[in-house]
Amino acid sequence: MKSEAEVTKAVARLPGLDIEVRHFQSPDGLAEEISINLRATPSFEVFGRSVEALNPFAFWAAAMHLAWLPWTQAFRGSCRRASTRS
Repeated sequence: MKSEAEVTKAVARLPGLDIEVRHFQSPDGLAEEISINLRATPSFEVFGRSVEALNPFAFWAAAMHLAWLPWTQAFRGSCRRASTRS
């Protein structure tokens, strides 16, 4: 198992749903891996009924923002470093 120092983790908590995204190198070091874990309380059925009343596009957009957050932050950091060199 990877140590916590080797794993980038993002967590979101919504009413009735916990989302956890983990990013890490594969054990062989040749690829990157992403795992997305969803936990609905009390169940996905109950959560699904509550989401029907909400805007599903907004929910999906928030989930994708969370998933891409480590890469967008890394890109911003590399752009800042490049702009300070010129």
